[in-house]
Amino acid sequence: MSVTPRLYVGTYAKYNDGNLFGKWIDLEDFDCKEDFLEACAELHKDEDDPELMFQDFEGFPREMYSESSVSDELWDNWVLLNDSQREILQAYLEDVDSSGTIEQAEEAYQGQHKSELDFAYELVEDLGYMNDMSEHLQMYFDYEKFAQDLFISDYIFATDGHVFRR
Repeated sequence: MSVTPRLYVGTYAKYNDGNLFGKWIDLEDFDCKEDFLEACAELHKDEDDPELMFQDFEGFPREMYSESSVSDELWDNWVLLNDSQREILQAYLEDVDSSGTIEQAEEAYQGQHKSELDFAYELVEDLGYMNDMSEHLQMYFDYEKFAQDLFISDYIFATDGHVFRR
């Protein structure tokens, strides 16, 4: 079950006065950053020019969080993605490239597998490596060593079994 991406929005002026008034705002309720910021300004309309403070976050990677600003990339690279894309991107950010994009993650993505060995079996099958080899010789193929070699140089076994090509 995924957590809806959201921010707790207060202001620096209120915070500095010891007032923690703010509200959790679901980012999925907005198609873009500008609409989100308008809603934040409306929430804090009691201030002439509220300097927004994003005091907490949940439902998106820490790399995309800032206390003092919200980037357009948060929408492009997280809020507007579906749950499956978010899961793939999260694994990619954690284990491959912390500054990666969904496009990079999807390009490198090789699926989800139970283990490195499971991936090796599937790769051998998909590429037809054994098609022209006699059954007698196939029994000598060392899948464990093959899997080990794959993940030394060509692939990354990431969070929750997601596999990415380097």
